[in-house]
Amino acid sequence: MRLVNHERNAMDLRTTPVHLGLGSRAKPVEGFTWDPEVLQAYSAAVAADGAEGRMVMIFDGDEPGGHWESHPAGDELVVCLSGSVTVTRDVDGVPDHVLLGPGEATINPAGVWHVVDMEGPTSILAITATLGTDHRPRTDTRPTERVGTPSPEEAP
Repeated sequence: MRLVNHERNAMDLRTTPVHLGLGSRAKPVEGFTWDPEVLQAYSAAVAADGAEGRMVMIFDGDEPGGHWESHPAGDELVVCLSGSVTVTRDVDGVPDHVLLGPGEATINPAGVWHVVDMEGPTSILAITATLGTDHRPRTDTRPTERVGTPSPEEAP
């Protein structure tokens, strides 16, 4: 995994997210995967951006989300590009459902647990405050035990 300083070629946001950092910088993240070691390397590489850093990525899918997540450092923007998606938030123990169609968006507030369910072939764009992001398995309708995604403090 490495951050690229000046990418001039087209890139696929499905495989190469872009990190938005301090000073209005945009850097593609080459070699990104959801592997814990790569996530730790990414967290360490962007730690200086603190809570202002954002990851921009497109996700394709057609089924319910497999985990809850929370972004304590900032809000997350979720935009439905095609298909249909339901974003469910756990707001003080009460599920809050938002159905999105193409071109519609919602904001997951900082620190609020949420899950994204894609209904049939769907593409979404997410702009996420990644610092300290936490994931929990989806074994119930509400988030339960912590699985964890490393924060920069936990990165080697």
